[in-house]
Amino acid sequence: MVPTASPMILLFAEIGRHRNEHQDSFIPTGQFLLGYLTVWTGFSVLATLTQWGLLTVALVSPAMESTSKALGVLLLLGAGFYQFSPLKYACLDHCRTPMGFFVTEWRGGSWGALRMGLKHGGYCLGCCWALMGLLFAFGVMNLLWVASISGFVLLEKITSGNQAVSRLGGLLFIGWAAWIAFGL
Repeated sequence: MVPTASPMILLFAEIGRHRNEHQDSFIPTGQFLLGYLTVWTGFSVLATLTQWGLLTVALVSPAMESTSKALGVLLLLGAGFYQFSPLKYACLDHCRTPMGFFVTEWRGGSWGALRMGLKHGGYCLGCCWALMGLLFAFGVMNLLWVASISGFVLLEKITSGNQAVSRLGGLLFIGWAAWIAFGL
């Protein structure tokens, strides 16, 4: 997820340079990134434990693809309906407007940078957790799906303020779930 957060990280560094003309912004930028990565590392640990549990009960194969039609349908439905949720849009609004985030959330120093990174990471996770869950259906190690989901996340972030991309994705996921479930 760091590539989709790159504009935010670079803007943080630029603002830091302008606010502290005589100080290097490397350390605070690293702290911001550390906060962001801490959130995603926590999610990764949870996803790894989930993957281990699914593998244990044979709902995913050793190749990390779903072996259960029901699991795939549930993941697609969950992601599809989440694409319409107010929480998704609230988090996405913070990810789409980096300057707005910094105007309202700016905190000075390394600890402030870490706190902002944690908060932004939380918003980013709020946007993407359901989409990341789809990897359990498509294959956690399937680079085509990882790239496709990453591209979709980036598209959601760069489309200005409307919810059409998210809603279209939601409809696609729900339709795909129906196709799998009912062979439509």
